[in-house]
Order: sequence, then structure tokens, then C-alpha cells
Amino acid sequence: MAGATTAQRGTPGSGGSPRKGSGAPGRTRPPKPPESTGKPGSRGPGGRVRRGPALALLVAAALLAGGAAWVLYGSSWLRIEKVTAAGVEVLTPEQVLAAAAVPVGAPLVGVDTDEIENRVRRRLPRIDSVDVVRAWPHGIGLKVTERKPVLLIRKGADFVEVDASGVRFDTVPKAPAGVPVLELNAGGSPSARRFDEERLLHEAVLVAGALPGPVSKETLQVKVGSYDSVVLELSRGRTVTWGSGEQSDAKGRALTALLKAAPKADHFDVSVPTAPAVSGS
Repeated sequence: MAGATTAQRGTPGSGGSPRKGSGAPGRTRPPKPPESTGKPGSRGPGGRVRRGPALALLVAAALLAGGAAWVLYGSSWLRIEKVTAAGVEVLTPEQVLAAAAVPVGAPLVGVDTDEIENRVRRRLPRIDSVDVVRAWPHGIGLKVTERKPVLLIRKGADFVEVDASGVRFDTVPKAPAGVPVLELNAGGSPSARRFDEERLLHEAVLVAGALPGPVSKETLQVKVGSYDSVVLELSRGRTVTWGSGEQSDAKGRALTALLKAAPKADHFDVSVPTAPAVSGS
């Protein structure tokens, strides 16, 4: 009987059930879930991602951006309180400020500088360019450049000012000193059909714009008889045969040299700038 009892309990190599932990095939343990590290974005118990710290950062960033926007647009700290204008010569600062119409009291960061520039140039044709600058924390500065007349066109008792680009930008009752007056008399020219008045005006502007400063101040009239017949009338009864508007820079240099070399001459010819000539005593 004792031997039968021993057989039922099982012995090594017998057909009984394997003991726990024997590693029998077909039975594996499930992997343990990773332990939470407590870092943002790490997984906690049950595999869930911890979003608390990351969400706090996003909220803080949103609050910071909202605060900055309020300072720039909503608060009274950075609003326009003062507008200045500089660079004027003929115009006054008050005229520029009125044309600019900068919205005093508006947020400085939101002002449309391009629109202000366009508005000034549209309302004041004498202005050639304008630079609008924010002067933090409360100012706007306008730096303007006025057009310079190089030629005048008679219009009744007034004079139309024309700049070196051919832009007619203002009408004044009195001729500015040192600016020649255009005399256009091309009606009998054979080239009148080919070169209309606007083209002849363009030639006159080329000539007037190329005159050196000292010569321009002594030039009283620019007479245009045809495309290639431009004559200057200087002070003290002197005249200059200029020719066409071509090579005007070279002609201006040649005329300057002739005026210095022959100050008592009555007539100067620079129609061919490489071979200038003088006459009279």
C-alpha cells in the first residue's frame, strides 16, 4: 500500500502535472505595464498620457500673447499722441500734417504707414516722397522731400512748375528765382507734325534738368523752336545754342567750361559738346 501512495503523488519523470514555475510551453506571462516617470507626456497607470504640464504651458503662452495684444492695441500706453513733419521748404509743416490726417489716439502699432504716405502725395502734388516712421512710444514722424522746379510754363499771369521728371506739380503766381521759363515756338517747324508739344516740352525739361546749378541760376528762358533747336537765354543778353536734348549732361559741362574761359563772350555753341565754340566780345 505504501508504494501505491507514492506513485499517485508523482515523481520526477512521471506523467503527473508540472509544478508551478516550470516554464511549460503554451503558457506565458503578460508584460508588466511601464511605470509612470511623472514627466510631461509620459504614460501613467493604465497607459494614459499625462497632459497636465503641457496644457499649462499652452495656457500660459496664450495668456502672454493676449496680454501683449492688449498692451499694443487695447491699452492707452502705446497710442499716437504727437505727429511731426520735417523736410518742407515751400510747404509748411501744418499743410503736411493736415494732408496726412494721422489718427491721433489710435494704437501706434496699427497705423497704416503706406496709406499715410499715399494720402500725403495725393493731396500735395509738390511732395515727391514721404517717409512715415513710428517714434515709440507715442509719436509719428513724417519726413518729406519736395519736388524741385527746373522749368516754368506760363499760364496766363501764373506759372506752372515742372520738375526734372516732367511732372507739372503746382501753379504759382510768381516765378521762383533761378528757374527758367519755357518759350515754345515750334509752329513753323518742319518737324512739328512729328514732334508734338508734349515731346518738345520733354526736350526742354531734359535741357533744363541738366543745367549745372550756377548756369541754371543765370538762365532766364529755354526757347524751343523744334526738336533739335533749343536755345538758352542767359543774363546780360548772352545766348547758348544747345541743339537737341541729347547729350545734355556733356553739353552742360562744356557750357560751364566756356563760361569760365570766355566770361565776356556773347554767344556760346554747345550743340556738339566735343567741339564747343564761343563768339562775341
